[in-house]
Amino acid sequence: MIPVFLSLGGGLLALLYLIRFAGAAPSGAKSRVKLGSVAALAVAAPFAGAPGPVAAGLALGALGDLCLSRPGARAFLAGMAAFAGGHLAYAAAFLGTGAGWPGVLWTPALAGLGLWALLWLAPRADGLAGPVRAYVLVILIMAALGAGLPGHPLARLGAAAFVASDLLLALEMFVLPEGRVKRIAQRLLWALYWGAQAAILWGMA
Repeated sequence: MIPVFLSLGGGLLALLYLIRFAGAAPSGAKSRVKLGSVAALAVAAPFAGAPGPVAAGLALGALGDLCLSRPGARAFLAGMAAFAGGHLAYAAAFLGTGAGWPGVLWTPALAGLGLWALLWLAPRADGLAGPVRAYVLVILIMAALGAGLPGHPLARLGAAAFVASDLLLALEMFVLPEGRVKRIAQRLLWALYWGAQAAILWGMA
């Protein structure tokens, strides 16, 4: 019951973030709620029987959330590094569960998505284009192994949702102008992101 209660607590914090803080200016309260929503999943992971790399990926995700909730390029780069480490941890967990290369449908889809992100999206990050390209490659590795994971459909769904949330985050930060569409994107990416973390945890437990 401990992992269930922790996940429910994290879910309530995630809902609070969605309603109150998605798109809001940086603040201490925003940072605490965002951190707590994923940290609760990280604490739940060992109790749920999830592999160690999944717990590590969740912990790195919580750290990344804390960094991205703060302003400035340095905080963004620190958050990106934490999330890259989290994706590599998930990739290791998928490999340890027998993941192989994805099938003929996933390979061209991921390749096309990667080329689009590398050639069109990353240049719009200006001085951050290099780190963004490196991050794209890391998340594509995680996504490919997630797509090639035998069984564990919930974890596969979580990996795909994580990719979608990261693409929305990049669009929100580097492409979309202020306005209604951006506000919708901010809430949708949060729902996808937190849902992805929870799906990977319970899909691998």
